[in-house]
Amino acid sequence: MFRVAAESSWTLHQVFDDLSSKIPQFPRYDRVYLGRTPQDVTESAAPYLESTIEELNFSNGQLLYLKYDTSGGASSSTQDSVPTSNPISIDSLGIKKLVSAPKAVQQLPVDDFLDSQEGTIPRKRGQFCHHSDRGMCEYCSPLPPWDNKYKEEHGIKHISFHAYVKEMNESKNKKNSVGSYISPLVEQNYQITSNCPSGHAPWPKGICSKCQPSAITLQQQKFRLVDHVEFSSSGIINDFINCWRLNGCQRIGLLMGTYEVYDKVPLGVKAKVEAIYEMPQLDLEDGLTYTELNEENEAALKELAENLGLQPVGVVFTDLTDAGLGDGSVICKRHKDSFFLSSLEIKFAARLQLKYPNICKWSDSGKFSSKFVTCVVSGNTKGDIDISSYQVSQSGEALVEADLICASTHPDMAIVNKTNEVRYVPDIFFQKINQYGIQVKVNAKPHFPAEYLLVSLTHGFPTEESQSVSLFSDTSRFPIENREHVGESQDWKAIKKAVDFSTHDLHNLRQSLANFHLLLYLSTTGILSKEELQLLFQTIGGKEETRETSFYKLLESSGFKTLTTIIQTS
Repeated sequence: MFRVAAESSWTLHQVFDDLSSKIPQFPRYDRVYLGRTPQDVTESAAPYLESTIEELNFSNGQLLYLKYDTSGGASSSTQDSVPTSNPISIDSLGIKKLVSAPKAVQQLPVDDFLDSQEGTIPRKRGQFCHHSDRGMCEYCSPLPPWDNKYKEEHGIKHISFHAYVKEMNESKNKKNSVGSYISPLVEQNYQITSNCPSGHAPWPKGICSKCQPSAITLQQQKFRLVDHVEFSSSGIINDFINCWRLNGCQRIGLLMGTYEVYDKVPLGVKAKVEAIYEMPQLDLEDGLTYTELNEENEAALKELAENLGLQPVGVVFTDLTDAGLGDGSVICKRHKDSFFLSSLEIKFAARLQLKYPNICKWSDSGKFSSKFVTCVVSGNTKGDIDISSYQVSQSGEALVEADLICASTHPDMAIVNKTNEVRYVPDIFFQKINQYGIQVKVNAKPHFPAEYLLVSLTHGFPTEESQSVSLFSDTSRFPIENREHVGESQDWKAIKKAVDFSTHDLHNLRQSLANFHLLLYLSTTGILSKEELQLLFQTIGGKEETRETSFYKLLESSGFKTLTTIIQTS
């Protein structure tokens, strides 16, 4: 037994550093397995090296059992050698006694709800059931939400994120046990450690087995954080595509909406799109360039979204070319024999996903991947305009964050960057089925198929069964922002044309005001005060019982009367 005197702020890496000075031939830290009892020494220490003693819930005098290869040889010899197990007492000074639990973070309401659901898949009695109606057997008992057979029978390519979390929890943590807890999710990190505790100079002057990233093996991600993208009305997409119809140039927009439960997949999540915000951009026939929002416009967009209960849920862009047949058909560019998202677009999508992380209590870092989606409006194999929806895998995000890949002139291939003074590129492999039907591991250098970094989603519009209600009205026709180049400008005359302020039909007036682009423009004019803007937002997106009251207060406000006068005299 070896005793380590540690502070509560120490990481497991520092504990091992202290321990390595007492145990001869101490192995690489990622080859150490640990547990609280001799029978539980099955968990690799690698994912927890940067976690502190307090985060790992180690109490004063905690006994840990380690298992490692005493030969210190390569990983191939580790499987043939007999592991050694030693108990270690960690004397943590002043550490608080904590109850093992997931990380305390503010998740989205949809995540909290799905965490509380079992998500089991019910089954009816079959021909092999010989029990009464109140009985249950292996042929009719509910299936777990990650069941592979159910997934294959219903054509589900990826299981939902919450089904994956429950599957990982099932394998790592015992139910109703507070004695120990291991986070089921670990974010991939392919960056080299800049401050290695071994004491050598940072990369590129020094490197060791403790700070260099391990070899990477890419494979298709089995889960997806969002299962479905639902556009609240077809008019949202038609208005977006109209810009291409007017000038033949491509367009990009930010999807504003919410995340809700998707009942077509066990424990599924859907991104419901209520509006598309078109940022300032330079449109071209074969691409586009967009600029970041200035502080004023970004603040106005954020305030509007928060008051209406919306958030950025994704990005959409067009890739359309008219087929020249005069029937409205377009050229099909993206299919299984070409590409779905180019390597450049994958890098773009990954950076946006990193900008909008998914807050998650099941990860040590308090976040895991992203719910941000990427939609492409392009031609399908029939020549019709269609939408395709994707996400970049968590491994893809880590590759982009570590700057390990770059785009290629071949859109379906991603190039592996070379090691330089800033980045260290480890060995990267990907798995594929060869010509003999055998799964093999292939070196990804110098390039590999970009589809290994993609997860596909479904998309659609509300059905009659869903009884989904759109937040905004289709009757209000106010110009979309940043379209001056096609002759559409936002000004007082455009408001006068879209909204009849002289009408006595207050219902129609309120419906006319329920336009995302109009609300955003009004919030930047400075005519309405903050209190009046709040009344306007509550009229559109507030609780049903308070909307009418807020609307009447808005009509009687001085700012709204001033706005009405300006518009009627313009």
